[in-house]
Amino acid sequence: MKKTYVLDTNVILYSPGAIFSFGENDVVIPEVVLEELDAFKKDKNDLGANARHASRILDKLRIEGNLNKGVVLPGGGTLRVEMNHQDAIIPPTWDKTKPDNRILQVCKGLQEAGEDVCLITKDIFERIKADSANIDVEDFHEKVVPENDNQYTGRIELYASSLKIDDFYAKKILDVKDVFYYRKEANEYVEPCLYNNQFILIHSLENPRQSAVGRFNGKSIVPLYYKDKTPLGIVPRNLGQRFMLEALYTDADKAPLVIVKGPAGTAKTLFSLAVGLDKVIEEQTKQYRRVLVCRPNVTMDEEIGFLPGTEQEKISPFMRPIFDNLEILVDSNEKERYKNESELTDKIRELFDRRIITTEAVAYLRGRSIVKNWMIIDEAQNLTPKQVKSIITRVGEGTKLILIGDPEQIDQPFLDSRSNGLCYASENMKGSELCYQVTLKHDECERSPLAYEAAKRL
Repeated sequence: MKKTYVLDTNVILYSPGAIFSFGENDVVIPEVVLEELDAFKKDKNDLGANARHASRILDKLRIEGNLNKGVVLPGGGTLRVEMNHQDAIIPPTWDKTKPDNRILQVCKGLQEAGEDVCLITKDIFERIKADSANIDVEDFHEKVVPENDNQYTGRIELYASSLKIDDFYAKKILDVKDVFYYRKEANEYVEPCLYNNQFILIHSLENPRQSAVGRFNGKSIVPLYYKDKTPLGIVPRNLGQRFMLEALYTDADKAPLVIVKGPAGTAKTLFSLAVGLDKVIEEQTKQYRRVLVCRPNVTMDEEIGFLPGTEQEKISPFMRPIFDNLEILVDSNEKERYKNESELTDKIRELFDRRIITTEAVAYLRGRSIVKNWMIIDEAQNLTPKQVKSIITRVGEGTKLILIGDPEQIDQPFLDSRSNGLCYASENMKGSELCYQVTLKHDECERSPLAYEAAKRL
């Protein structure tokens, strides 16, 4: 039996192509959704662009048929705009002038007319209200990745004989057939499935105190070359940070994209800035022109607003986490660092005055080709899949792009751990020879004992 899917405004704003996602079933757009889309069409952000895209789709379908009666979609179903069911009964406390309640009223009316109705909405409260009114309801996911525990981490633990580990240290190469993955549920060792550029911790089968670390280069396991680097005096304190250093120090021609996921306090931003500044200032190779830092909540979906001043002055409140990390990097002496606050501030300001570091709103990356930059996108878990694709395709020759974020700290209302841009990029770029990835663990939190305890418990 055909189902009737009623689309909420937020679904179309999230993905205009959602109209074509329901196969041979019927798709209904309540007239109030058109009114809400119209209110967004002039916005100079992604929501405005999606509203305009949706209007073009609907206009093309309108020309092909009658949207009131229903237009046949490529999948075999139909699309129609519903203007009826004004008298369908909904709870008397629900204000019928509110768009959400009007959409639920349309669902109720279609249900009473004998149709098998399902509301599609990304609004959690509307899903709750629909459920309370006995209306089938679902979220919409166009581009989702596996559940948290099954997402790609860029690292794996394997086992080998002590002899093979000794050979690895001596010959600097290890064949994949000489290592094994332990399947705990079956209590057996099996041949591993490795992805290009995956980081590896190798345990000895005979000696639990013997181990080695390496990376799969697509053919064999090779050693890490940069794991003991100390950019600007910052020393790696755990295995995850050593993996991160390997990814960051590898040249842009081999690894133009680095994806680092992990909980708060694992030094993702600190190491990304430290290596970038080391490359720009200390190495003097002129491989990168500057460090460019962007954060998505500065904005791709919202206007900066009416804060006074220049672009840099407007976005500086959003960049305070970056300044916190720079305080550590510009003065490696932990005991003396905060004795002279004005001197510390002057050192940081000099980095910006000399344009060694620049900060930008993510919205202004559109249409650019960014060449020879060390480019950091902080809090990338707040990007949509469309936005992360837009950013990655801005990368020009010689630029290294670092996406960092914590999938457990998502602030955008329509994103979650399966639909955000950071995890989407991670899953779809795994195995690419141009991408290095690592996910840091909760026990690799180094910010403070309290931060570690909170990462474990909360």
